Amino acid sequence: MEPGSDKGISVFFPAYNDGGTIASMVLSAILVLQSLTDDYEVIVVNDGSSDYTKEILDELEERYDPVRIVHHERNRGYGGALRTGFATASKDFIFYTDGDAQYDVRDLPALWEEMRDGVDMVQGYKIDRSDPLHRVVIGRIYHWMTNLAFGLHLKDVDCDFRLMRSSIFDDVRLESDSGVICVEMMKKIRDAGFEISEVPVHHYHRAYGKSQFFNIGRILRVARDLSKLWLELRLPQLLGRDVRTYEHEQ
Repeated sequence: MEPGSDKGISVFFPAYNDGGTIASMVLSAILVLQSLTDDYEVIVVNDGSSDYTKEILDELEERYDPVRIVHHERNRGYGGALRTGFATASKDFIFYTDGDAQYDVRDLPALWEEMRDGVDMVQGYKIDRSDPLHRVVIGRIYHWMTNLAFGLHLKDVDCDFRLMRSSIFDDVRLESDSGVICVEMMKKIRDAGFEISEVPVHHYHRAYGKSQFFNIGRILRVARDLSKLWLELRLPQLLGRDVRTYEHEQ
């Protein structure tokens, strides 16, 4: 899309204990959006942070007109924060990435340019993952397993750097509260027939806070949630395919 497009865009960040990074993310977003369109908003969903994220966000909302803040009184999980962000966004297009600054909002124009007629969603994929080795290994296993189990065929299932048409959510309803919402979202968008394009984006070391995912308890919960999601979304497709194949052979 060309700069100055009359199509509006909502940018939102889910944030949990991101007090050290969220202000720079919001200000970077404002600077980037000014070069893309005159119609934009920046939303931050504070998912029950216990650090000083709330105070930083309240100050940003007071100082900058395009900024809107939603505070969750308690932590609802990554999926809960995303669902609030999607529900709060009011523009033609929605972009989101995490508030921990491991992705750079300055990569958004690459997605914006790719969002042409016939494309409903532009999904980023990491050029190189800047994480400790154990996270890289677990991430690759997770990517391979979810792609295979859900038939997604994406370059990077867990890259939370996404631009999409808001009209997608006229047909797609998200329900997960945990991090598996990303798999749920990509699976449902694929199954609904929306066109997805993929572009490379940068990924950086975490400068503040720590990951909420990489611990044994969280991994076990994700495995449980993925299993439930597979039973709900993928198994009926596989059974249906088997039935159709059997009927054809008869």
